[in-house]
Amino acid sequence: MSGKNIIDHCSPTLAGLKTGSLFSVRQEGRDLITELRALNGMLRNKGLRALPMNETKDYSLVYIYRPDFLEKDLSNPMAVSILKEKGYDIERPEACLAKLIRHIKNDEMFPHEIGLFLGYPPEDVKGFMKSPNKGVKCVGCWKVYSDRDSAEKTFRKYKICTEVYRREYKMGRSLEQLTIRTDKSGKNK
Repeated sequence: MSGKNIIDHCSPTLAGLKTGSLFSVRQEGRDLITELRALNGMLRNKGLRALPMNETKDYSLVYIYRPDFLEKDLSNPMAVSILKEKGYDIERPEACLAKLIRHIKNDEMFPHEIGLFLGYPPEDVKGFMKSPNKGVKCVGCWKVYSDRDSAEKTFRKYKICTEVYRREYKMGRSLEQLTIRTDKSGKNK
């Protein structure tokens, strides 16, 4: 999997601005598990992990995330309520991830609660689950049903981050150099 693909889809997560990112990679005879092991070897020291979420004959869906951020996000009372309603074991983020992977692989419909694993506001995830087209205040990285101003600021921040990361990567900075190490509170180390 190319560093460029990771930069294009995961820059805000690499920068410590976002909990997680999803992207797909073409199979093209690749050994995804070996690639993810190597990627995890580099990311682990920066506080991130990469997981395969689903594979088809042609594509694999990969999730790069910050476990500390995910634990915090999934402890939000509204997130807990959404996940409980969907039958998740909310005591352990790893169990939630395992259940999400099962939903992605086995369910007919894509699990909308995935927004909670990507750092989307629970109010917006709930709004989307309730009615994807009713009450939308704006659309960016996700559909916004609650705080439009905050979401638009976040969208701009993500866009600028991705532009900067693309430029820096093109100038020769490595994926490892561009990945920020954060502590449990989200502050850069």
